[in-house]
Amino acid sequence: MKEKLEKTLDFIKSKITDVPKVGLILGSGLGFLADNIENKIEIKYEEIPYFPNSTAPGHEGKLIFGKLSGKNVVALKGRFHLYEGWSPEVIKFVIYTLKMLGVERLLITNASGAINKTFNPGDIVLVKDVINFQFRNPLRGPNEEKFGPRFPDMSKIFDEHWAKKVKKFFPDIKEGVYLAVLGPSYETPAEIKAFRKFGADLVGMSTVPEIIAARHCGINCLVLSCATNMAAGILEKPLSHVEVLEIANKVKSGFSKIVLKSLEVL
Repeated sequence: MKEKLEKTLDFIKSKITDVPKVGLILGSGLGFLADNIENKIEIKYEEIPYFPNSTAPGHEGKLIFGKLSGKNVVALKGRFHLYEGWSPEVIKFVIYTLKMLGVERLLITNASGAINKTFNPGDIVLVKDVINFQFRNPLRGPNEEKFGPRFPDMSKIFDEHWAKKVKKFFPDIKEGVYLAVLGPSYETPAEIKAFRKFGADLVGMSTVPEIIAARHCGINCLVLSCATNMAAGILEKPLSHVEVLEIANKVKSGFSKIVLKSLEVL
């Protein structure tokens, strides 16, 4: 990994001028959040040595460097899902790359299904905890001592100080627990009933491996989830990725406002 990281970093650093302090991971249909980045430098994933390439619908597959809310940022316009066939270690490689580039904080966004019946499609939810039902961990295997301890503490995985600042400006923002499944098939109604009993408010197919890797290497995280649909069995309608992208498109203005303010308060 050391040699691959060095070649990846050398290539990226040769293309950029400023050190990014904040990273953004943009979920399904949420690539519009990169539209406001100023002085953009774009690098396609496929051009970067040893970097994976996103194949999911709604994920373009590029790194975008520039300024957003006055901060030097790098946005991942396209993330990497385990259901695409990537191993959790690949996601760890991406997060470690961000760390080595200088990223200190990570704002993660995703699209999710609402398990909590008080949520509505289009709600932006501040994630307060996660449940790993992917049953995969990016830290499995030899520990990378350079980045973090063998057994990282997961009792406080989010930056509470950052979250409080966001809630100060958006006091009515909903909060919830995000449960990650492997996918790519959507969940069954019986599974959703079980997940609700476990304490989950949202369900999705990403985010958790990123959080674990970020926690390991000391990057502070904040997660904003767009509830794009009600989870299976709550409404009498089939689930579709088209609906996910449609709702994500409808909430552009509100979601952008929250993201921009979340960066501004840092």
